[in-house]
Amino acid sequence: MFSRLSVYLAPVLLCAAAPALAAGFDDCPQFFSGKPPSTTAYGQLRELCLDEYAVLHSGQSKTPIFVAQRLNARMLNLAKDLKRKDKFREDARLPERERARLSDYRSSGFSRGHMAAAADMSTEQGKAQSYLLSNMVPQDITQNGKAWSQIEQDTRSYIRRAKGDVFVITGPVFGKQRRTIGDGQVWVPDAVFKMVYDPSTGQRWVHLQDNQPSTKAGKPLSYEEFVQRTGIRLLD
Repeated sequence: MFSRLSVYLAPVLLCAAAPALAAGFDDCPQFFSGKPPSTTAYGQLRELCLDEYAVLHSGQSKTPIFVAQRLNARMLNLAKDLKRKDKFREDARLPERERARLSDYRSSGFSRGHMAAAADMSTEQGKAQSYLLSNMVPQDITQNGKAWSQIEQDTRSYIRRAKGDVFVITGPVFGKQRRTIGDGQVWVPDAVFKMVYDPSTGQRWVHLQDNQPSTKAGKPLSYEEFVQRTGIRLLD
């Protein structure tokens, strides 16, 4: 069911939000625990640095391939006091031919599914950036609102108890049979994943969920089992 995506973790300096494309992950190493994942499985790849997360974006799928975050309890406590505004917008930094459009999602039957969750964002700017479509994949509405939402909440609960920074990488898993939405043919993932790595304990695990309305929030996989199932490597 899953496509095989070869990915390996390379460093990423604090980058300010800007309309222009960043030079790449060298401008935001703080979001990675080591080398950022890389892949040749998708075309038109661009490394994007934002205030509170980094994105490897594909102009072929018109979605992120993964989104990387570094989170801690202090940041999540700040995030609790920020109101959600739900102002989705296209990412004007990407060439028009490579980016998803609001019209692609309209009447598609899929939600605009955050990979880096808006509720993780500790600043107004970070929260606003999380609504860029470069941070979205077409996600089943029920799965996004129930099972996936539970995974996001559980991840934040763990991070609030952790001793320090926790690294989170989230992304889609595409199958061999392509499903798309909109005139822009935005790829619909078969599944979505969220990997959590806590350097203070060495623990790492991955939530892998089918992009289906019947999906339930279950136990995570070990990182090794996730790699075996999907071929996706997120840590070196």
